[in-house]
Amino acid sequence: MRVDHDIIQAFVPPKSRVLDLGCGDGSLLQALIKNKSASGVGVEIDWNKFAGCLAKGISVIDQNIDDGLGNFDDQSFDVVIMSQTLQALNRPDQVLDEMLRVGREGIVAFPNFGHWRPRLHLIKKGRMPVSELMPYEWYDTPNIHFCTVKDFEVLCKEKGIKILHKELTDGVNRLQGFSSRWPNLFASTAIYHLSK
Repeated sequence: MRVDHDIIQAFVPPKSRVLDLGCGDGSLLQALIKNKSASGVGVEIDWNKFAGCLAKGISVIDQNIDDGLGNFDDQSFDVVIMSQTLQALNRPDQVLDEMLRVGREGIVAFPNFGHWRPRLHLIKKGRMPVSELMPYEWYDTPNIHFCTVKDFEVLCKEKGIKILHKELTDGVNRLQGFSSRWPNLFASTAIYHLSK
């Protein structure tokens, strides 16, 4: 399992009602059901990933989360997760509001576009980087909002969103020591546990 999924699981209390926005093939939700006795539903717009959820027996809804979450009542979930989805939204700020309306807590994981590798790649090659986590060219990427750790924390402050916990990884391990002092430079993935 990916390190960000391990961290997300640690933030989710046992037996939680979970909504996973942009759930992909349902792997994270499946792990939460198995390891945390969670119950939940995923939301996914990509039909191939949607089919992957169904194959795993995951309850999933075909819905564009950019259109809002009006079909869910206030506080109807204990935790709402948005992992590797924030950067692909048209209005991530509005979706954050919605996720914290329908859930008592939220967990957001996103790639940090301020990481030193993309910076160096741009300097050396003059082209947008392509990686295992972001395997797209600039012209076909679903990622439309490039955000850094600092950008996200400023947005949370502006919206009055409380950061309960944050974990930063280099893609393999949690940042510790020297590298944890400059998260914008050394974190490739950021995971935030949030509430209003």
